This record gives sequence, C-alpha cells and structure tokens, in this order.
Amino acid sequence: MRGVDDGWLYALGDVNRHALLTHQGKYQARIAGAAIGARAAGQLLDTSAWGAHATTADSRAVPQVFFCDPEAVAVGLSAEQAEQSGYGVQVVDVDLGQAVAGAKLYADGYRGWARMVVDADHGTLLGMTFVGPGVSELLHSATVAVAGQVPIDRLWHAVPCFPTISEVWLRLLETYRDTSTTTSRR
Repeated sequence: MRGVDDGWLYALGDVNRHALLTHQGKYQARIAGAAIGARAAGQLLDTSAWGAHATTADSRAVPQVFFCDPEAVAVGLSAEQAEQSGYGVQVVDVDLGQAVAGAKLYADGYRGWARMVVDADHGTLLGMTFVGPGVSELLHSATVAVAGQVPIDRLWHAVPCFPTISEVWLRLLETYRDTSTTTSRR
C-alpha cells in the first residue's frame, strides 16, 4: 500500500507493483481501511514496522503459492536473499516423503521437500519453502512464524498433530538442533 504525502490517496493491489498477489492486495486494503478510519477519527497513524497502519508484510512476509503439481509455496527470504541482506544464515532441508510419517499417510509414494532459513544470530525464521502435494496448507503457519519473528526455541512448543504433514515442523527443528553448530554461514 502506498499513500501520497497528505494521505488522501492509496494505491492498493497490482497497481502499486509491490506484491502482485490477490491475498496481498486484500491485506493492503485492510491496512488502508484502518488508516482511512483512523484519519477520519482524528487519530495518529501507527506506521512503524508491523504497526496497525504499515504494510510491513509486503516486504518481510509475503506468502506465495504456486498451484502446480506438486505445489510449491514460500514465505519470507530465500537463503540467497538473506545472505545478500547481511544475515548470518543457517539452512535446514528436510525430505517430506522420507522424514514425515503424515506424508506417507497423505499419499502413497509422497515426494516433497521443506527448507527453513534461520537467522543464525537471533534464532528466528527468515523464510520457509515447501514443495509437495498439499503443502499450501502449511504456508499460513510458516507465515505466522516469519511475520511474528518467532524464536526457534518457542517453536519447539508448537506441537504438531500426529500423523500429519505438519510434523515437518518437528523434523525441521530436530535437524536445526542437530546441525546448528556446524552449518551456519555468514
């Protein structure tokens, strides 16, 4: 969402060329509506990062879904983007078909993959990517974790139901724990 300096005009959705996705346009519309309502009530706008009147998710937590076969989804930064932004990065990859019991129940011969990009200095998620059948249903939990800058230590206490594909979170966290001292890169 972009507004002109005196705040009376807002550009939402594809016209602002910021995040060309329907769900991001709807997000921008919610923020613009809140900003317009606050202005009408004579209230100050909170445009700080993650404030009620800022579209921070347009640059830090844009969920993307590719409805193909298999599905591919992502949110936040890729490992390359995180490194280019100066983060110390740890990448964790998990084979969904091999490591996740729920995937085997979802479909015979399930094939998929998950990647977690971690800020090695702060222990928070910078980005997530999933590829496989039905992974679009995992995207919102990843978006919440990235947007909320949820510490990895806290994610250990978000218990995935057994047997579901969401057990991938546990497999990712276990792999992170088992490799965190040897694979972070700057």
